[in-house]
Amino acid sequence: MAKTAAEKLAHKGNLPKVEPITDPVAQVRLGGRTLLVAPPTDYDELMKQVPKGRLITQDRLRQVLAKRYNADTTCAMTCGIFTRIAAEAHEERGGANPTFWWRTLKRGGELNPKYPGGIEHQRELLEAEGHKVIQRGQRFFVENFEDSIWLPQDV
Repeated sequence: MAKTAAEKLAHKGNLPKVEPITDPVAQVRLGGRTLLVAPPTDYDELMKQVPKGRLITQDRLRQVLAKRYNADTTCAMTCGIFTRIAAEAHEERGGANPTFWWRTLKRGGELNPKYPGGIEHQRELLEAEGHKVIQRGQRFFVENFEDSIWLPQDV
């Protein structure tokens, strides 16, 4: 039987882990010598804190977590997976103990089509909080998202 999003969210495995990046080419590409793979609960915890009217990007989440664990960078792929799992777990809970997943954007303020309900649902939630969503080609972005960026106090 497939795990629920809540079960995936709660599963930490051997995380967090900070691994050395030994390949010099990878060090340049990834931006450092150590790579954090944070547990999904760390992403969920940060996403729960984003206040109404404010936003955060996956890149900013990664920066916050890298700093917390004294790593140079974090895994972008697991960040994308774990923020989606946090969003899905929120939807499974029916909004109890809310994770404000719609306030977490991709790089450049882009909406995430992999979130529950796709672009349309995220757009509705963002616009209800006063953000303007614009379309560029096939992709959607929050206009002037930088003006609404939130960072936790410990950054």
